[in-house]
Amino acid sequence: MSAEQVDTVVIGAGVVGLAVARALALAGREVMVLEAEHTFGTMTSARNSEVIHAGIYYPAGSLKSRLCVQGRQMLYAYCGERGIAHRRCGKLIVACNDAQVRELRAIEARAVANGVTDLRWLPRAEAQALEPQLSCQAALLSPSTGIVDSHGLMLSLLGDVENAGGVLAVNSKVNWLAAQAGSALAAIKIGVSDPGQSGDELVLQARQVVNAAGLGAIALAHRTQGLAPEHRPPMPTHWAKGNYFTLGGRAPFAHLIYPVVERDSPSLGVHLTLDLGGQAKFGPDVQWQDSGDDYRVDAARADSFYDEVRRYWPGLADDALQPGYAGIRPKLTGPGEAAADFMIQGPREHGVPGLVNLFGIESPGLTSCLALGAEVARCLEP
Repeated sequence: MSAEQVDTVVIGAGVVGLAVARALALAGREVMVLEAEHTFGTMTSARNSEVIHAGIYYPAGSLKSRLCVQGRQMLYAYCGERGIAHRRCGKLIVACNDAQVRELRAIEARAVANGVTDLRWLPRAEAQALEPQLSCQAALLSPSTGIVDSHGLMLSLLGDVENAGGVLAVNSKVNWLAAQAGSALAAIKIGVSDPGQSGDELVLQARQVVNAAGLGAIALAHRTQGLAPEHRPPMPTHWAKGNYFTLGGRAPFAHLIYPVVERDSPSLGVHLTLDLGGQAKFGPDVQWQDSGDDYRVDAARADSFYDEVRRYWPGLADDALQPGYAGIRPKLTGPGEAAADFMIQGPREHGVPGLVNLFGIESPGLTSCLALGAEVARCLEP
C-alpha cells in the first residue's frame, strides 16, 4: 500500500495535542493534527473545570508539579497577549476541623517545595472576611489560581498551528502505528480512516508522531507495532468519570473553594469552581466505570454533593443543585491506587525514533498545556 509522506503528525486535537502541535509548528516542522471527532476539543478538554492551577498539590519533583508551575506562568502570559478570556480569581483551600488544619499545613509546605511561594495563611476571621458565606477553621489563599475559556484557548492554539503552516484533519481516526526500522525518510507509518465512512485506509508515513490521544492513548500504544510491550501501560484503561452539578443563580463566592481532602480519603473533595459568567459548579466526584463513553450525570448523586458542600457552605439550599455535565479522566491508576504522574515517553525511553507517547495527561493538563508542548518538542530534538 502506498503511503502519503508527512513530516510531523500529532494525534488528538484536545488542548494538549493542539499545544504540542503549536510548539512543533513554531519550531519549523510541517505539522498535521489528526482528530477522530468532528471538530477539535470535544472530549476531556471540553469537560473539565477550566481552572488554571497554581501547582500546589503534586509531589515535589514530579512532572505534574514542574509543568504546572511553568505552564501556569506561560498560560497567563499567552492569554494576556492573545486576549483570551480568563480571570485570576484566586482560590481558598479550606480546613473545617483540626485534622484538616494539620493537612492544610502539609499542603502549604508541599506547595512551597514546588515553587508556589505566594500562598497566604488565613485564620477563620480573615477567610470569612473574604467570603462571608464560608465556614472553616482556616484557609490557604492561592492568588495564582484562576479560570480560563478553554474553547477560546484551543481556538487560539489552532490558529497558531495554521498560521505556521499546520493543518487539522477531523473525522480522522488513527487505527494503528508501525515503526519502520531502517527507513531513511520516515520513522512511523500511520493507518487513518474516516470513522463515518467505509473503504480503504489512508496510510501516512511520518518522521515524527506524537500520540496525544487522551482517553485513547493507551489503546493506541497497544496498536503500535515496534513498541515493546513493557512500554505499553496495561489495559483495560481506568475510566474515572467526574460528575459536575451546577448552582441555580449567581454564586455567593468570588473565589474558588477547595476543601482539604484527608490523606486516606478516596474522594477528591467537592470543589466549588466558577465560570467566567459567575455561575458556580461543584465537582468533580470520582465514579469508576467500565467504559469511556458514558457521560450521563445521575441526579441521585446530588445527595452526596450536598453533604460535602455543606461542610464549608452551610447555606446551600435544598434543591439548589442541578445535574451539569461529566468528564472522564485518562487515568494510569485505578481505585485505591496512588495517583500517577504524567508519563511522557519519548525515543530515549522506548527506543522508537520520532515517537512520543503521552499517557495519563489528566489535571493539571489544561494548565500545563504550553509547558507540555515545549517538553515534547525537546523530546524530539536530534
